[in-house]
Amino acid sequence: MEDKKNIGFLFDRIAGRYDFLNHLLSLNIDRYWRRKAVRTVGSKDSIRSCLDVAIGTADLAIELARQMPQLNVQGIDLSSQMMQIGAEKVKNLGLQKRIAFMQGSALELPFDDNSFDLVTCAYGVRNFSDLDKGLSEMLRVLKHGSQVMILEFSYPSNPFIAWVYDLYFSHILPFVGRIVSHDKNAYSYLNRSVKGFVWGERMCQKLLNAGFHDAHYQTLSLGITTIYTAVK
Repeated sequence: MEDKKNIGFLFDRIAGRYDFLNHLLSLNIDRYWRRKAVRTVGSKDSIRSCLDVAIGTADLAIELARQMPQLNVQGIDLSSQMMQIGAEKVKNLGLQKRIAFMQGSALELPFDDNSFDLVTCAYGVRNFSDLDKGLSEMLRVLKHGSQVMILEFSYPSNPFIAWVYDLYFSHILPFVGRIVSHDKNAYSYLNRSVKGFVWGERMCQKLLNAGFHDAHYQTLSLGITTIYTAVK
């Protein structure tokens, strides 16, 4: 598997086609996943500040801003090219005063303890080179009593659905991704990163081990993606 320490460079290479491929390969279901994930956030009216880890092209940050008009989002990501595209989208939507971008690592968040009312991450935690450290950093910068929300790929429990899913991820997605993005490694990495990651109860246990409590998960679309929530 490609070294996760160089994950920022991998996403820099495919940034220009990332949004197009995301929507194409998910049949636009990824938009629903993000809307649903933001709806799981509790006490929305009292949330003023959010850290969106691995903000990428800002799709989750934009959805957060839409559903919570009082919210300001600080994003952080290793990929400058992904954030450049995200910043342009944010500007076109007139959200540049509410969504900010910073280049940096999820494993060394440059923020004080207890800084944010909410911490989120969509399809980023599986790319952490040290998942436990990344979760601990998310806990550290979150205010006491506040929530973390993570959206991530998972594997279906139904054997037939899992077989179809694996066929898609192993063959169709890498082939289309390679043709459109002109990068032979990036979408093969996506398949490997999902297959090698934890999900469901194991991911909840990771959150509990990091120091969170009330960890829960909700599967979407036959289990191919999962929303995780927990509280500091």
